[in-house]
Amino acid sequence: MKRVMSILITSLLCLAPCSCKAQEVDNSTVKSLDLERYLGSWYEIARFDHRFERGLTNAKAYYSLNTDGTISVTNCGMRNGKQKTSIGKAKLTDKADLLRVSFFGPFYSDYRVMMLSKDYSYALVGSKSSKYLWILSRTPEIPENTLQIILDVASGRGYDTDKLIWVEQFTD
Repeated sequence: MKRVMSILITSLLCLAPCSCKAQEVDNSTVKSLDLERYLGSWYEIARFDHRFERGLTNAKAYYSLNTDGTISVTNCGMRNGKQKTSIGKAKLTDKADLLRVSFFGPFYSDYRVMMLSKDYSYALVGSKSSKYLWILSRTPEIPENTLQIILDVASGRGYDTDKLIWVEQFTD
């Protein structure tokens, strides 16, 4: 009996790392990105939940080019009736479609534009990790048929789109 318990415990310990493994996704980026066209205002339509945006509504991002060649990143939204703003910066990498973004000093994360409409009106953005996913739009709403295309692409890449949080956008 002791030997059986030992084998069972050892088996469970061997399987434990597999159950904690991050979901495998295809987070490859678009083939090209015209940064000048990408800069400007984006509404956050949906996102995966993470602590730094938890409870945020009316979320928007603003990207502009700095004189030193980096990109100014301003994220803002409402939480509990108060305006919240975080300012960071992004830097280019050797791949035009992959940026590195930082809001916390020297710590940078991947910003991967994985899908982008030809007219730059919507984008699907991820990171190196499967834990992050955003649907962005130049307008506060995306037509249902377009949204379904984006969701199909994200799902086809291995993302669990059921985990998306739909961001309330206040329109005037």
